[in-house]
Amino acid sequence: QVELVESGGGVVQAGGSLRVSCSASGRTFRPSAMGWFRQAPGKEREFVSTLRWSGGFTYYADSVKGRFTISRDKAQNTVYLQMENLKPEDTAVYYCAAGSSLITSTLRNADAYAYWGQGTQVTVSS
Repeated sequence: QVELVESGGGVVQAGGSLRVSCSASGRTFRPSAMGWFRQAPGKEREFVSTLRWSGGFTYYADSVKGRFTISRDKAQNTVYLQMENLKPEDTAVYYCAAGSSLITSTLRNADAYAYWGQGTQVTVSS
């Protein structure tokens, strides 16, 4: 069984920065991809960013490209999302997700990820 635990959410002013982290535990944890989705009140869960666990290739939603950076520490089974120049529309619960055997065409699809964290709230005030 794989458990994902997020941390690092909080409240920040527009233009500020925040980093969220996700640590994975599980004896046989070998994801093909690990990343982040978010869900704002009254909206669908949406893709934010993900990376290929072995090769480190990264993918971003257009809305965060150039402002957010995803990275990983393979030794710690941890993925990070550094968020810069935050905007009020970035306010959401941010969920960590991991999956095995994901193909490139499904990396932005929440249904393709088998494991999810409990979510961490990010609030950007204007």
